[in-house]
Amino acid sequence: MPKRLLVVESPGKVKKLSQILGSEWIVRASCGHIRELSDQGEDSLGFTMDGSSVRCNYVPRDQRAKETIGQLKAAVKQVTEVVLATDPDREGETIAWHLKEILGLRDPKRVVYTEITASAVRGAIANPRKLDFNLVGAGLCRDCLDKLVGYKGSPLVWALNNGAKSVGRVQSATLHLICQREREILTFVPQDYWNVWVDYAEGFRAFYHGTVNARSDAPEQATETHDDAASNSTETPESKRVLSEAEATRLVEEARRYPHQVILFEGKIVNRQPPPPFITSTLQQAAGSKLKFAPDKTMILAQKLYEAGLITYMRTDSVMLSAEFCTSARQWLEQHDPPNVPQQVAHHRSVKTAQEAHEAIRPTDVFRASTELRGELPTDEFNLYVMIWKRAMASQCRSAQLRKTQIITQSGTLLWQARGQVVEFFGYARYWNNLSKDAILPFLQRGQMLTLKNAEHEQKQTQPPPRYSEPKLVQLMERKGIGRPSTYAPTISTLKKRDYVQQTKGHLQPTALGLEVDAFLLKALPDLLEAEFTAKMEDALDAIAQGKQPWQHYLINWNQNYFVPALAKAKTVVFSSSPTNKVAAVERKYETSRTRCPDCNNFLVKIPSSKVKKKFFLKCISGCADIVLFWSDLNKTWQPPRTKAAIGENPQKLPVNITSYPCPVCKQPLEEYSYTKDGQSKTMLRCSAQESWKDKKHQDVAYFGTPKGWWSPKFGEMNKISTPSSGDVC
Repeated sequence: MPKRLLVVESPGKVKKLSQILGSEWIVRASCGHIRELSDQGEDSLGFTMDGSSVRCNYVPRDQRAKETIGQLKAAVKQVTEVVLATDPDREGETIAWHLKEILGLRDPKRVVYTEITASAVRGAIANPRKLDFNLVGAGLCRDCLDKLVGYKGSPLVWALNNGAKSVGRVQSATLHLICQREREILTFVPQDYWNVWVDYAEGFRAFYHGTVNARSDAPEQATETHDDAASNSTETPESKRVLSEAEATRLVEEARRYPHQVILFEGKIVNRQPPPPFITSTLQQAAGSKLKFAPDKTMILAQKLYEAGLITYMRTDSVMLSAEFCTSARQWLEQHDPPNVPQQVAHHRSVKTAQEAHEAIRPTDVFRASTELRGELPTDEFNLYVMIWKRAMASQCRSAQLRKTQIITQSGTLLWQARGQVVEFFGYARYWNNLSKDAILPFLQRGQMLTLKNAEHEQKQTQPPPRYSEPKLVQLMERKGIGRPSTYAPTISTLKKRDYVQQTKGHLQPTALGLEVDAFLLKALPDLLEAEFTAKMEDALDAIAQGKQPWQHYLINWNQNYFVPALAKAKTVVFSSSPTNKVAAVERKYETSRTRCPDCNNFLVKIPSSKVKKKFFLKCISGCADIVLFWSDLNKTWQPPRTKAAIGENPQKLPVNITSYPCPVCKQPLEEYSYTKDGQSKTMLRCSAQESWKDKKHQDVAYFGTPKGWWSPKFGEMNKISTPSSGDVC
């Protein structure tokens, strides 16, 4: 007969925990949060601030929560002891408090574990503690802050009548980061520059590095960092930027005129330390850059791996690993990769706000074979698990050893530089390879004369800053202190659902709606958009969690001293919804060319494009429609697109006749269209309705003239679907 009840958050843990604990236990799940602030009271906030106290009115979240509460109350009556085992974080502590309140528990036992293994769970149950009311206070304060900002701030954007749905404490600050970057892109003015290099018969390329008189004796610090949000693409080496073609040509001519000699050959071994194991933010970044997972998908998959007992808890900001795991990882390396066993494991520091009682994200059993798991797990879960295993193992390995080489040559007064790198010992990179590819340089002697094979320059153009990918945005949120590990994924997901941002070629781009909302909030509630302001709020919540200040006092002061006056001021802001606002209220500036528009005679502008050889084309922005010119290497002139040049500026339109045949999709009359193909005149029927060419349903509406009549690949012969009435036949 069960005597004890264990309450967890996720139903996915119930089966595993039941197997570990046996028949003496009932294991039930709260299914996450069971209560939320009601929509009662002033402004439907669900809480009141009276004097120095805050009174919260919590109600069941929904019908499922009501049913769950009823089932938990029934289970409580069957046992003599209740143990609360919600997740080991601030949110989990708050849920445990809600369970205490709704189930009427006087002094419940609270246990925490970071992995669902027999030893971890039984060890936690053997050492219960009381509820941490500092953590609970921080959770309640976050609830009230988020609802206060959302419910009081959102009506401001509703008044725009543009479809804006909400304002959020973390959401709006994150949107501002994305919109700021978009404005930087829109106002970016590209500049031409030239890349100059020399090729030597000895087998390497060197890039222009300045002149002898301007040479700096200070060594260049080329430091590499572990960037989990970075893509796998490597940057192409370039010379010191030359700002005119005349200067680039002069440098090439001087390189060809004077002999070349090695004046510096430097080689050194550099150790690169292993990366730390994953925390929530770096897991989302790495899964986004390597596996192309969105942050919310990464967290869903990690939750499943945690519930299956395969990894530790996935919401953590600590890089600490347990002594047991470190010992186990060392044993694995001794058995499978002895050269990688370090004398001393690299030490990594967590962020100052990290909860050091928690662990980093790691596998629970490093000896479990991946071949065994491949058959048990779906592909995405398996790939994420392998990535977590490799990263945790890499953190316990020896450093990688790189042999870095630098060559500086001289011709006349010009200096040329080449850099090389060869991996001497992979170390941790056997499991987590984030090293640049080998770039091998020949061994040379100082003073050695070189044979010039070629000298050349290449025109390039500065590029605008890129839009943020989801991994890069998570990284930026973490660095600026916007939100916390548990909020990164849901914040980005909310921005997408609100149609404030959209995914464009793997990057986040604000929509016209998002830009307009941000432009309005920049006038109405500017402080709320500043990363530093939002980060201070997160710091205050951390201080509450550490018992350094009472949460009710902070909430009341924040509301009275900042939010009430800020809202009053925001309501006086006059903001007109206009097309200029919808494109971020900025116009993009372009570099002017020397070529004039053939229609209005104004100078054309250079439009950057990576799809053309010259890296830009010319366009008229003075009001002339469709005036676009592309560079022709054949004629050495700027010319209109070939189709336009071939047809002429004013092509004669071929006749179009409206028929009595109905469109099989919308029943509008079909039109007879004449065209020329392969030198022959042909006719076809298509829908005459305006905008039909944009409708996917009309894509197959095309009847072609044949000796037997009109025929469509989709709808067959015309007479099988309709024929014109006798009154319509001439």
